[in-house]
Amino acid sequence: MVYLKQIAILGSTGSIGTQALDVCRHLGYSVVAITAHRDVDGIAAQAREFLPRYAVMYDKTAAAQLRQQLSDTGVTVLEGEEGLCQVAAMPEAELVLNSLSGMVGLRPTLAALEAGKTVALANKETLVAGGRLITDTARRCGGRLIPVDSEHTAIFQCIQGEEQNKIRTILLTASGGPFFGKTRKETEHAEVAKALAHPKWNMGQKITVDSATLMNKGLEFIECIWNFGVRPEQIEVIVHPETIIHSAVEFEDGSVMAQLSDPDMKLSIQYALTYPRRYPSTVKHLSLTEVGRMTFYPPDLEEFPCLAMAIESITLADCAPVSSTAPTRRRCMPTFGGRSPSAPSPGRFAMPWIRWIQAMMPIRCRRSWQPIRRHGQQPGSIFPQRSDFRFEYPSHSSRCDFCIWSAHSDS
Repeated sequence: MVYLKQIAILGSTGSIGTQALDVCRHLGYSVVAITAHRDVDGIAAQAREFLPRYAVMYDKTAAAQLRQQLSDTGVTVLEGEEGLCQVAAMPEAELVLNSLSGMVGLRPTLAALEAGKTVALANKETLVAGGRLITDTARRCGGRLIPVDSEHTAIFQCIQGEEQNKIRTILLTASGGPFFGKTRKETEHAEVAKALAHPKWNMGQKITVDSATLMNKGLEFIECIWNFGVRPEQIEVIVHPETIIHSAVEFEDGSVMAQLSDPDMKLSIQYALTYPRRYPSTVKHLSLTEVGRMTFYPPDLEEFPCLAMAIESITLADCAPVSSTAPTRRRCMPTFGGRSPSAPSPGRFAMPWIRWIQAMMPIRCRRSWQPIRRHGQQPGSIFPQRSDFRFEYPSHSSRCDFCIWSAHSDS
């Protein structure tokens, strides 16, 4: 029997949000709040189907239009960041799915955690920019975080029941994106359509371009540290083009646990919404005999320097990780708006990112960066060893005690 939860979905008209509504429709879950930026028609159709208590438009002009469209439904329309925070903390919501894009997701996540909510987190910027703030708030207020990203939910599933055992290495997989195996020269003038043609995943535009440059994997690397209480040298990025193994965990005895499935974000979303239970899903059955062969490669940090720079940023002091969230939007949004004739290649995309990091980091922490040789050292070799870096890693008594592990904190 399915336990029917009440869900608030922040970012319901985006890729994750629409798939989450598909999952809620499949499970029969009640949706008590939905939000969007300015897609009035999209959220109006959702509101008429799911009849939530609240619908939030971030754009105030769009909110006025939505009020007119929903005047006969009884749905209350809120607006702006205040509206997002209100529905994130509303008493009726048993779980808040945050699938907002960008830094706008930070304050609603804090509002939900301060209200003691469980947050299914699909907004990368929340942990990349506010990892310390988010985890401290969750711990202080009794809130919980459940990852939605396919890689982090894979890791999360692998450590269930392993509270007393130490993680040696997290194997963070990457598909390689549409430019895997290509040189910077080959991608320098790639069309936007090629950057958006991900070979395995159906995602939103920004995250698809971030995946093409491996910037997305860099952000996930930083998220891993806050999600699971590990240090950078415990994370190994592996390119796995078949995208069947979504990530794996090696424990101190040498045993490796991995999570495998057909690449479908609905599985990750459903697990986050139904945790700790599992229910039948619409995801395709995985046949390993049909897959036949799985391959693994080290990331090419010369051709994809964004990944190396993201790894570098988490070892620097103060605001370097915060600055890593901004250039992705600064570089991608003009491309989608039609003002850039070509897609951001891995090499060209990296330079504004590097300049932004150097400008934002404290002067005493700036230093030259040399890329790792193409097929040589592991990512750990670029971590700075200087004693004056002040970055503090998660000080959890046990890993992820701010996350769903808080359910075991009394033991």
